[in-house]
Amino acid sequence: MVRRRWLRRTLRFRITAVATAATCVFLLALSGLASTLIGPILVDSADTSLQPVLATSVEQVRSGRPALTAAPEIQTRVTDTAGTPVDGGPPLSLSPQDIRTLKSGTPVLRETGPVPSRWIGTVATAPDGAQRLVAVGTGLAGYADTQRIGFQWLLLGAVLGAAVAGIATWFAVRSSLRPVERMRMAAARLEAGRRLPVPDAADELRSLAGALNALLARRDEASERLRRFTGDAAHELRSPVASIRVQAEVAVANPDPELSHEVLEEVVRESVRLSTLVDGLLTLARSDAGEVPPAEPVDLVGAARMALDRLHAPELSLTVHAPGGMCWVSAAPTEVDLVLDNLLRNAARHARATIVVSVLPAGSAVRLVVDDDGHGVAEEHRAKVFDRFYRVQDDRARSTGGAGLGLALVAELVRRRGGTVRVGESPEGGARFQVRWRAVKG
Repeated sequence: MVRRRWLRRTLRFRITAVATAATCVFLLALSGLASTLIGPILVDSADTSLQPVLATSVEQVRSGRPALTAAPEIQTRVTDTAGTPVDGGPPLSLSPQDIRTLKSGTPVLRETGPVPSRWIGTVATAPDGAQRLVAVGTGLAGYADTQRIGFQWLLLGAVLGAAVAGIATWFAVRSSLRPVERMRMAAARLEAGRRLPVPDAADELRSLAGALNALLARRDEASERLRRFTGDAAHELRSPVASIRVQAEVAVANPDPELSHEVLEEVVRESVRLSTLVDGLLTLARSDAGEVPPAEPVDLVGAARMALDRLHAPELSLTVHAPGGMCWVSAAPTEVDLVLDNLLRNAARHARATIVVSVLPAGSAVRLVVDDDGHGVAEEHRAKVFDRFYRVQDDRARSTGGAGLGLALVAELVRRRGGTVRVGESPEGGARFQVRWRAVKG
């Protein structure tokens, strides 16, 4: 519940609250530490004043003179080792334990009585050989009050410091987030194809604006590609569906057995074309969604020979050229079959008499080359021939032309395995399609 309420607060409030709390805790801890140091500082100051007086008094006792001091706030006393005064003064307000502590050379702090006092002392030898305790002390007036008042002022300073830090953080965060607010408002009014304004300062907000603009560019590109793909797919699907419908209506209107047979043959051809088109669309959609089957070693030479057997083109001369024997590539077997089938169907559609398939090892890769002796692909079409629904001859008959998905499917399947595909001119006079796959050991 607390976390949920906290997350409902604005970012400015959360940053300010955390900064203020951290500053307050730090200053309070610092105040407590400083207040504990006030007492030792006062005591050290008293010791500094008492040390020279003690040294002078010790010299006076050793020379047999009375131990006197010119400072009225400092007492100088001389006792025997039991603590009994020998200087004619009243008894010391020190306990026997304090006397023993002073004889060992350790200072004594007396916090009892009306005024706390500080004593230091040492044992000196008089001219007659007697051992004397020389002690000097001074009152610590305001010792307790100084500690108490000092702590109160430090505490007040900590609270004020935390408040000032909180106010400064509030305005600093507000100023820092103002470009983000402007960016948010600009994004809310952003039209298609437009981009967010990039701040002048070379800071994180500039990087954020650049990243968002790149994201918008990818979104617009994906939207345009999807719009174009959807429109082309709908157009391509409309043609075979309309043809099947027309043929069926003709068969229904003319119940002639011979005509019905012709109509059924045409319906079968259009259905096959429709099925091929749908399969291609589904394969491309799965690839766009990132559905990639696991790769495994595939013998490209054997797959090429089986693809030629599936082609059923008795009017063409079909040849497989594999000087290196078996060549293994990293891909899914279905991908290799789709690539070979589409390349060979495309070659058979345009070849006059010959198709040559070459499988050549090339270091860490394997090259698949498909040559035909057709009319080839003109230079201005080679950069677009692998685009979806792109056809070199838009006006060619549907019976001889494809839907423009086969080569796009080849490019997609090869590129997602890290390979390359390109088209050029064949020595046979037609088109040469070259595919490069990563080689593996079988």
